[in-house]
Amino acid sequence: MNLLVPDPVACTERAPASRSEGFDTVLVANRGEIARRIIRTLRERGIRSVAVYSDADADAPHVREADAAVRIGAAPAAESYLRVDAIVDAALQSGAQAIHPGYGFLSESVALAGACAEAGIVFIGPDVRALEIMGDKARARNHVSAHGVPVVPGFDAAGMTDTQIRTQADEVGYPLLVKPSAGGGGKGMEVVRSGDELLSALATARRVATAAFGDDSMVLERLVQRPRHIEVQVFGDSHGTVIALGERECTLQRRHQKVIEEAPAANLPDAVRRRLLDAAVAAAQSVEYVGAGTVEFLVEADSVDDFFFIEMNTRLQVEHPVTEEVTRLDLVGLQLDVAAGGALPEPPEVRGHAIEARVYAESPERGFLPSTGRVLLFDVPRGVRVDAAVETGSEVTGFYDPMIAKVIAFGRDRAAALRRLDAALARTVVLGVETNIAFLRALSRHERVVAGDLDTGLIETMLPLPAQHPSERMLAAAASAVPVASAPNVGELWGSVPGWRLGSSATTTPTVFLTDADEVVETSGGLGGHAAAASDADGAVWASEEGITMRLRPLSRRERMRRRLAERTMASGPRQPECRAPMPGAVVAVHVADGDTVRAGDPLVSIEAMKMEHPVLAPHDGTVQLLVALGDQVRRDQPVAHVSEQETA
Repeated sequence: MNLLVPDPVACTERAPASRSEGFDTVLVANRGEIARRIIRTLRERGIRSVAVYSDADADAPHVREADAAVRIGAAPAAESYLRVDAIVDAALQSGAQAIHPGYGFLSESVALAGACAEAGIVFIGPDVRALEIMGDKARARNHVSAHGVPVVPGFDAAGMTDTQIRTQADEVGYPLLVKPSAGGGGKGMEVVRSGDELLSALATARRVATAAFGDDSMVLERLVQRPRHIEVQVFGDSHGTVIALGERECTLQRRHQKVIEEAPAANLPDAVRRRLLDAAVAAAQSVEYVGAGTVEFLVEADSVDDFFFIEMNTRLQVEHPVTEEVTRLDLVGLQLDVAAGGALPEPPEVRGHAIEARVYAESPERGFLPSTGRVLLFDVPRGVRVDAAVETGSEVTGFYDPMIAKVIAFGRDRAAALRRLDAALARTVVLGVETNIAFLRALSRHERVVAGDLDTGLIETMLPLPAQHPSERMLAAAASAVPVASAPNVGELWGSVPGWRLGSSATTTPTVFLTDADEVVETSGGLGGHAAAASDADGAVWASEEGITMRLRPLSRRERMRRRLAERTMASGPRQPECRAPMPGAVVAVHVADGDTVRAGDPLVSIEAMKMEHPVLAPHDGTVQLLVALGDQVRRDQPVAHVSEQETA
């Protein structure tokens, strides 16, 4: 394990604003934007910060910004950020008196909290009892129900056979939500609309839960038909005080993963708000909660008087900035104060409105598949808060969550905050990886979102998303960014003098590109544009304008001819298409054997990256030839199987 002291230029000390008694050094057991966020508060308080990093994060921004950093293992999270022993050893090695776990990874780990207690290190979070009760969804549900907090009808499936689960599920009624008892973030959740779907959903949920949390126990609950997801930020101190700092609307989500959050919730009656806050405080008080926590509820969109406890997240949340914006509190600073034995202040009045959009490295047009690569340019607007995991030159890998930034806008009211968010997203530029920025803009301007008519299925009504097309300005900018060696229509010598050709007046040779949607596009011959563009190591050009980012691959005349010939061959001969990996990742399941006869739509293999599992399906009936095996790492567009229709039975 290596202790690294970063370049002092990257870790400029600031004058301390205040100090948490007893903490001279705090280790941040996380990565990305939350690690940077915590380090920022530590620096403002004059507390020495220690970062941890895996091999994949050796050059990450959070490593450079900390006062010191410790390597804790290889790139996979299970070999680094999820290693309790490595985290505690790093704290001891660096002289840290406390560990801040951030969110995700070990933030709700009973093992880490226990190990900290044994080592004499303060765990900046609740005690082991609260973690044990609230960290298990089934136990938490039963516990808070006994303290008067309303819960959704359902049952704990731990220790039950599949037959017993089916029997009790039939009694509760469908549709049902199957979800892992451990963990959070929507991982492993499956919707079951009939008993016939139950066994398949259980198998999928258990596989994801085992991989993500090491625990395949399940809870089944009645699915609320048009739910809103509203959570309450709570804080407790060691003096017995528990307060609520308002609620957050987290309804805009896809596959149980939040996309846009806001505070306060939209169109929520004051009487319902008071009941929600009281229920959240009661849930926290029931475990004598200390630290930052979030109590999450489902609210019936068509009857907001009805709400049900979902779970309690015993940590800081991704969306905590919107609460900070409307309360003017530093929640990380408040965590430090409480962990050091301080008393909580009176809850401040909530003022204005704040909205946060999560920027993911993913392609909404390709089914939200994750994207990896080097960030060629990262440029954010002024006037709004941006918490980012990346900067220009950062590497986005498939080992961790695809969220790379959060854009947070504040306004005097909800309409003003939405307008500022949309304008900020339009000015946010990420080149080198695909992002959901254009989708976030469309979502923030959706008529139902603007009206506050929300439910968790709203995003699904927008799908599938049409393919994006590059504008003339994007094409012009891309043409100017094409590397000379990749110029498709000219040699290196002539390409070094743009707009000049022998024996004629100066013109610009149109450049031909291929989009990721397999569309051939051509510049109009203009000499410039106002879009941003940059080329990557593979010779492709990334262009961005108004939140839309596209990868454009220059096509030479020879490549265009080859494409035309291939299209003619495919049109006249039998179909023998290659099935390609839609994203880079690991092969986590192989569903067929070599030589099997498959039907169109049958799953062939499943690929996992960035906590997302995606099946590769047979394009038509035929005989399959596998090109990969379980555990293989694959690149995006790499062939993983052939399906030949010549030998179809």
